[in-house]
Amino acid sequence: MHAADLNGLRLHYREDGDPAGAPVVFINSLGTDLRLWDPILAHLPDGLRLIRYDKRGHGLSDVPSGPYSMGALIHDAEQLLDLLNVRDAMIVGLSIGGIIAQGLAVKRMDLTRALVLSNTAAKVGTAKIWDERIEAARNADIAALSEATMQRWFSKDFQANPDIALWRNMFERTPTTGWIGCAEAIKGTDFYTPTSGLRLPTLGIAGSEDGATPPDLVRETIDLIPGSRFELIRRAGHLPCVERPETYAALLTGFLRETGHV
Repeated sequence: MHAADLNGLRLHYREDGDPAGAPVVFINSLGTDLRLWDPILAHLPDGLRLIRYDKRGHGLSDVPSGPYSMGALIHDAEQLLDLLNVRDAMIVGLSIGGIIAQGLAVKRMDLTRALVLSNTAAKVGTAKIWDERIEAARNADIAALSEATMQRWFSKDFQANPDIALWRNMFERTPTTGWIGCAEAIKGTDFYTPTSGLRLPTLGIAGSEDGATPPDLVRETIDLIPGSRFELIRRAGHLPCVERPETYAALLTGFLRETGHV
């Protein structure tokens, strides 16, 4: 575990794999930390430099007062990768992580060689939906959103799995200030126009039972980028890297090889 000091904001990050390998950067979803990617790491090829971090307001990173802007979240990622001397990375972003990945690719093509946009979109939800969730969290705490979130995140099969308790606990232990800050950033973001200008290898991944970013929404965003490819993982929800780690890792591995990253 490491802490990067980004002009006074401390971000927790971790590196695994080969320090000299081709970089793959993982950006996790709202209400999770970098452990989101644990299930897939053992299934990825050797020789990669695997970089994960907790975005502001999450995990072991600092929790500045909100709201946060999407520009600030993108700048955090940009600063971290500059600090780590990363160039030509494959950026893998899930949910809000995928929104950050889109913005990073638009802003810094030198950092981004290829994109994996997982369970995300150029615009996620409506202002009304986010206002309702933010108000519920502000009036009680993040646990007030837990049950509905688990239902959106996971397939019915996984909801009957005892392991769901781990993900419920991770969500409920997310600082309310951090969750609201990032939710405000999602609420204010519409990347349809900038994402449609991207020209780089892109893989889109959706879960057939995703109640947060349904497959058609993910596909709509992926189709904005010429030459992109869309894959649907059956019997998985919003976090297919958790529910179907081997399938998810196989898709990433194939894309890594297609793009010459391994």
